[in-house]
Amino acid sequence: MHEPDLNLLIALDELLADGSVAGAARRLGLSASAMSRTLTRLREAIGDPLLVRAGRRMVLTPHAEALRQRTQNVVHEARAILRPSMTEPDFPTLQRTFTIRANDAFVEAFGAPLIAAATAVAPRVQLRFAPKTEKTAAQLREGAADLEIGVLGEMGPEVRVQALFRDRFLGVVRKGHPLELEREVTAERYAAFGHVVASRRERPSGPVDEALAALGIERTIVAMVPSFPAALAVARASDLIALVPASFLGNPPEHQESALSSATFAFELPVKTEKITVSQMWHPRLEVDPVHRWLRQLVLTVCRQRVPL
Repeated sequence: MHEPDLNLLIALDELLADGSVAGAARRLGLSASAMSRTLTRLREAIGDPLLVRAGRRMVLTPHAEALRQRTQNVVHEARAILRPSMTEPDFPTLQRTFTIRANDAFVEAFGAPLIAAATAVAPRVQLRFAPKTEKTAAQLREGAADLEIGVLGEMGPEVRVQALFRDRFLGVVRKGHPLELEREVTAERYAAFGHVVASRRERPSGPVDEALAALGIERTIVAMVPSFPAALAVARASDLIALVPASFLGNPPEHQESALSSATFAFELPVKTEKITVSQMWHPRLEVDPVHRWLRQLVLTVCRQRVPL
């Protein structure tokens, strides 16, 4: 039986990732003509055109689209197998960049202690925090992100998940706001003021509104912003009430000692809502990577020190 040329997998991975012969050739250090000949061999081996012309550019065929993720995973696994075994990483000399997808609130609350903990052990490691524009496992599957941190969504059955901490929402107003003088904020008083909410998906209502509706009360949402830090900034400069995760403030409202406390006042919501679980997620191909395992433990330790599960 004729064995396939496994070197073609590397070329296939680059072609499917770049979507062009010229781009794949540059990434592999080959001439355009050599890459074209490789594409011809791939077409013969797979029995599909793979790349077809659409106007002035090349596009993947449906079969090529279906192969892209599988090919990427196979190539990544092959490279991991052929990488020198690293049972005990040499952290003082380790040079590696980790991409962590997390929202702004997580970075502001946990970024500094996480960076300090990482560089104390591995001074040449770089942490790159990337924004979460949507809840999807695509970045993890494609290797564009090493970790995803947030509330679990539709990430797919293969993604590994570890709970970091449980969080709840607090109401936050500026110092000197009328609500600061009240011993207990009632649902009626809470709804009497305007509100600013953080929503990437432009959905202003949520569990708080459902709980208020059960009491026959409706709050007025005056503004929507894309992040919790932005909501907090608006609340600090107005009479609006912001809804912010407790982990972002760093301390429970009765023990506020953070820098935020000098400009804001936080209070427990007058309605009960379910707590949310913040988790870290990663692709299974990184499960046994000793350095990635170290990073996951570092994130877990830093989060648990600040906010217990």
